[in-house]
Amino acid sequence: MLELIAGAAAAALQPAEPTTIIVTGRGLDAEDEKTAASVTLDRTAIDRSASGRMEDVLRDVAGLTSFRRSDSRSAHPTSQGLTLRGLGGNAASRVAVSLDGVPQADPFGGWIAFTALDPHAIDRIRVTRGASGTEAGALAGVIDIDSRPANRDDPFDASLSIGSRQSFDARTLAGMDWSEGFATLSGSFSRGDGFVPVVEEDRGSADRAAPYRQLSGRARLVQSISASTEAQLSASAYGDRRDRGFFGSDNRQRGIDASLRLVGRGAIRWSALAYWQDRTFDSRFAALNDDRSVASVTLDQHVPAHGWGAKAEVATSTGPVTWRAGAEYRRTSGTTFEDFRFVGGEPTRKREAGGKSSTIGLIGGATVEAGGWTIGVSGRADRWGIGDGRLFETDLSGATLTDERFTDREGWEGSGRLDIGRDVGTAIRIRGATYTGWRLPTLNELYRPFRVGADATAANAGLDPERLQGIEAGVDWRPSSNARLSATIFANRLRDAIANVTLGAGPGVFPGVGFVTAGGAFRQRQNIDAIETHGLEIDGEYVNGPWRTSLSYAFSDARVDASGAASPLDGRRPAQIPRHQASLYLDWTRDEVDLGATARFTSAQSEDDLGERRLPSALTFDTRARLSAGKLGDIELRVENLFDRKVIAAIGGDGTRERALPRTIWIGLRLR
Repeated sequence: MLELIAGAAAAALQPAEPTTIIVTGRGLDAEDEKTAASVTLDRTAIDRSASGRMEDVLRDVAGLTSFRRSDSRSAHPTSQGLTLRGLGGNAASRVAVSLDGVPQADPFGGWIAFTALDPHAIDRIRVTRGASGTEAGALAGVIDIDSRPANRDDPFDASLSIGSRQSFDARTLAGMDWSEGFATLSGSFSRGDGFVPVVEEDRGSADRAAPYRQLSGRARLVQSISASTEAQLSASAYGDRRDRGFFGSDNRQRGIDASLRLVGRGAIRWSALAYWQDRTFDSRFAALNDDRSVASVTLDQHVPAHGWGAKAEVATSTGPVTWRAGAEYRRTSGTTFEDFRFVGGEPTRKREAGGKSSTIGLIGGATVEAGGWTIGVSGRADRWGIGDGRLFETDLSGATLTDERFTDREGWEGSGRLDIGRDVGTAIRIRGATYTGWRLPTLNELYRPFRVGADATAANAGLDPERLQGIEAGVDWRPSSNARLSATIFANRLRDAIANVTLGAGPGVFPGVGFVTAGGAFRQRQNIDAIETHGLEIDGEYVNGPWRTSLSYAFSDARVDASGAASPLDGRRPAQIPRHQASLYLDWTRDEVDLGATARFTSAQSEDDLGERRLPSALTFDTRARLSAGKLGDIELRVENLFDRKVIAAIGGDGTRERALPRTIWIGLRLR
């Protein structure tokens, strides 16, 4: 006995083994990686973009669509809402996008500020199709974005490029790491004289090039505070100025985000996140005369907005079962201040409209793995509220014309997801899921009217939340470590879908928007009965020596179910949704040379809800070449829209056509 005691005492006096601390900068791992229809884009996939812009990177995930075919250099910021599976084009994103856990949808409008998401500073993007049982507002899917950590072997990564139309692009990432953490500082700046959006055949003397000027910066500190806990502190800012190609069409965005996330990776895994967002959107709108020789300002908007929230999660495993629980709170506020009804170049009326919204949700779920099966169930219950809604209008003298206070509303909504998957042999996995989800109308949809050319759309303070039900089944085949192929079929029904419904045509004065010129349409945001969609998604990748190829294809057959004032939409395909989308990438790398090309196809789609303005199908090619310059870095040549295809992005009420980006050639240096 004395020998045992002496041995134990000696062992206690021995110096402790050094604890290995692994700092990742990421949150908790997703529980549905083995059962959901998902695509992960790593640094290799991100680097192959010919434009180096986030929306271009995401275009390689077929089925993921923006409200417009134009990118964030020429599109209006409010058209940057994302959706999946043909669930209707919308300014508000029906996909939940997060950067290091922080929601990226604009607090007021729900659109995505792509300028704030610099792919140069991104490590990984995971796109999950289908509604989430744990993420608020994730009707069509989830995009989780993780920032790049510091790299001790490559602490500095920068690129400088010059391109067509006096374009310039600079991006940099600098990092420093130590045994218990790391810090990164990234920044981007891009500018260009732009191109004339209106096609040559439809232009007038008022049409001009649409310049852009965009910048962003982000600082991040990740530090271990114990053997199993790390703190992640982030702060970012961005600015974005654009022009739509004629007098009175300029717009501007500014944003500041800050967040703190604590992550524990012990036996009980947990995460606690708090964030704050300040966003401002300014935009002017103008109407043009019949021959597009004169542009007259019709609306001048200033929209400040704020968002803040917190989310806490805890997960633990008991045998083959992993349990998860959490809670989340989100709050947004914003107001649109508008000068409108211009006479002689000066506004004669002012409008103030806005409000607040909030959600608080409880989250729970469990995943069990046994006998080759993986079964997961997750859900959340949310209490939502919309309040302080108001519309206040005055004339030039200050006399009150409208003073409306909208009734505060609140309610409960639930969402859930059931996943099941099973390994069949060593190379095949089958999976399936059924889910429900919902989305609260944005403050923009509730309170802010807008104009696109001669068309005007009124807000609707009485909108109800959107609600989705869906089911999917798929198979993943991985015959070897360098080959994979996935296929998924799905069916979704989006009830109370928010859409822009045509109610009249100009010329005339209409409620909520004022005067609409001849050729323009008057619309209002309304809840239509449903959007039903079913389809197929295929994703694959193959690597063979110096060759790498990847493909993505999506087919969606979407139809509107509508009645009442929206009955003319019944049976039609939703606006801005193509039936077919495909992306094919081919790359060859040998020694100090890297060559790549991307082909993307989008089938025809409708510009408007009535299907009267048809956007033709488009096939475009991007290419890039990279040649090592030794220790200095790489020389890059990139070409967007190689064959200068005329991709029609919009058609106005008068038939005027706008195009997306023409051929753009870049030459630059990648420094490391």
